[in-house]
Amino acid sequence: MNEAPDPPQGRRRRLTLLIGGACAVIVAAAGVALTTPAHAATQICSNQSGNNGGMYYQMWSAGQGSACITLNSSNSYSSSWSGIGDFVAGVGWNPGSTQSISYNGSLNANGGTNLVSLYGWSTNPLVEYYVIDNYVGSPNYAGQNMGTMTSDGGTYTIIKHQQVNQPSIQGTTTFWQYLAIRTSPRSSGTITFQNFVNAWASKGMNLGSMNYQIMATEAWGGGSGNSNITVNHGGSSGGGTPTPTPTSGGGGGGGGCTATLSAGTVGNNWYNLNVSVSGSNNWTVTVNMVAPAVVYSTWNTSASWPSQYVMVAKPNGSGNNWGFTVATNGQWTWPSVSCSSS
Repeated sequence: MNEAPDPPQGRRRRLTLLIGGACAVIVAAAGVALTTPAHAATQICSNQSGNNGGMYYQMWSAGQGSACITLNSSNSYSSSWSGIGDFVAGVGWNPGSTQSISYNGSLNANGGTNLVSLYGWSTNPLVEYYVIDNYVGSPNYAGQNMGTMTSDGGTYTIIKHQQVNQPSIQGTTTFWQYLAIRTSPRSSGTITFQNFVNAWASKGMNLGSMNYQIMATEAWGGGSGNSNITVNHGGSSGGGTPTPTPTSGGGGGGGGCTATLSAGTVGNNWYNLNVSVSGSNNWTVTVNMVAPAVVYSTWNTSASWPSQYVMVAKPNGSGNNWGFTVATNGQWTWPSVSCSSS
């Protein structure tokens, strides 16, 4: 997570076998990919990546048909395409992270397959991943169906697919693709990416060090269309009521171990808490919520709920650092925690 991201020399056009048609390698030395600063309301119709107001952007097309991206601001873009063979464009971060993101916008298209996805790469292992949230035309489900998961109010189908000797950010090689395809597409919302990372990992699909990550529009198959996307970290996609600040509740101990809480990502009606346990590797942490706030999801722990507002967490083999997402329901006071060891 801390290593510098690889340059997008292989901005592969990508799911050659699984999702879309052609693939290409963007190599800066060959004069194809440009890593250049951009400015608001900049239209880009050639293969290019760079920085705009502190955020990463990317535009790629296989050459058939026409496609452009317009950078409206650092975190907002529009795209359009016509008779497209294959293109992908978007804005985000380089490197990416497991933080939650929120987005809103629109996707309008006729013909072909057209997607809006949280898209990125990791290295060590080399993985290309997608959280496909919106689409016109059916995504391709080829590959290993690894079951389903729920997150952010929807159900996603998990797909694992191996690309053999295909272009990647590290040149032509063999790598895995991890996909989560929402069964009911939507045009805005929060993607709690840690939930997807955890779900993939539970099926042996592990990510490595994060490379670039964008909220991407992608289309292939000869169609035409347009999109307008705004993306942010956290759970608020801009506008509306400012997110309250959760009230700290510290941590708890007293039973041979100590559980210490620290703040994570904050959204417009949720927040993440990180928990670090010291003093024991065989611990039980009891979390007492302040009603009506409830625990929405967890990571790196085995959890049970004796009651609606009480969670009991134990080790699951992932170590002593874990966490959970709180759905506030209007209550922003942190829960209290206690720790006991056995």
